[in-house]
Amino acid sequence: MTNNTIKHLGIVENIQGSHLSVRIVQTSACAACGAKGHCSSADSKDKIIDIIDTAASSYQVGEKVMVVGETSMGMMAVLLAFVLPFVLLIFSLFLLMALMGNELYAALLSLAVLIPYYFVLWLNKTRLKQQFSFTIKPINN
Repeated sequence: MTNNTIKHLGIVENIQGSHLSVRIVQTSACAACGAKGHCSSADSKDKIIDIIDTAASSYQVGEKVMVVGETSMGMMAVLLAFVLPFVLLIFSLFLLMALMGNELYAALLSLAVLIPYYFVLWLNKTRLKQQFSFTIKPINN
């Protein structure tokens, strides 16, 4: 049976009503490697995750919590941010090449097709925020 959740250890940074800001440390796959001190590609950075929780008053600033998300959210994010634009780019490139015959203009126009795609994503950011929501759980020491 597979685990369908993504978990990150985080620290509560700010609480405002039912809105929490939690800082997590995002590490690359090689940041956990034993040779990371000798390699320049190992990196880690802090990310602030916004979480809406009705029980936000039960947490305190500085408290360690577990940020939990579903793996399906990650797959959907990859689909929307990378896979669909790539398919749209390739499809429009071949279509415009067949219609126009000029490679330069076909390439530029197929890149321009991505502008409305990302604009539509930007217009739907509130709906996407609701779909890509995280929950938190206290860590019992």
